[in-house]
Amino acid sequence: MPAPLLLMLTVLLGAPLSARADDLIMLLEAGSCPNCKLADADLVHADLRDADLKAADLQRANLSRARLDGADLRDTDLRFSSLKGATLRGSDLRGARLDGTDLRQADLSGSLISPGALERSHWLGAIGIDQGLRSPSSLHNAGVDEAQVGRWPQAERLFEEAIQADPEQAMSWIARGLSRGQQGDEAKAAQDLLHAADLLEKQGNPEQSEQLRQAVSKLQADESDAAQSGNGVGSALLGGALSTLSALAPLALKTLVPGGVSF
Repeated sequence: MPAPLLLMLTVLLGAPLSARADDLIMLLEAGSCPNCKLADADLVHADLRDADLKAADLQRANLSRARLDGADLRDTDLRFSSLKGATLRGSDLRGARLDGTDLRQADLSGSLISPGALERSHWLGAIGIDQGLRSPSSLHNAGVDEAQVGRWPQAERLFEEAIQADPEQAMSWIARGLSRGQQGDEAKAAQDLLHAADLLEKQGNPEQSEQLRQAVSKLQADESDAAQSGNGVGSALLGGALSTLSALAPLALKTLVPGGVSF
């Protein structure tokens, strides 16, 4: 099939109407299209190595498993686009807008990314991300993503990294405590929750601090009673925590805004 006809069929059959046909044809023929309007374009598995897509509009575009190694994506609008499983080795993403962008399982080795750009993107499983680009809030939020689907060991590890990056963030201590409780480690869970209470008190939140202390005391008392009765439920700390701490658990397992969130 002649290349122009194949490209036209691609436009007619694969590209949403919001993607300008001439821009999509230019990209597929020339491999580059700076400043192009390609919102909602379907570019799954596209070979766009070394493509010039500087300042292009790729909002909501599907670039899953695309090859973008060496691509110039400076100032590109990639909000809510999918780059899941894409290769972006050595790409330039400085100034790119990545709010809501799916970067899971992407290869970002050697890529250039502006500080803070990953704050509101989804990057779990991505490789090659410079450790310095993963802020405490982005680590916490990644932990929340894992916790919400029940992957508690992975959530605990991410909350641990968030705590290491910012040990003063009480929400991450609470979240790690809940993660540990879910895995049956009651002693460490209680330690985390009580440390969070200390932080809250020091940071001027005595009401939340006292609420947390009372909840932990009640859970420990309930656990002691259960152990003495021999009913085998002494390890179910989180089950009680999620109900007893109903006012705090949602705050811990929520998105952190860069720069921190107060109760």
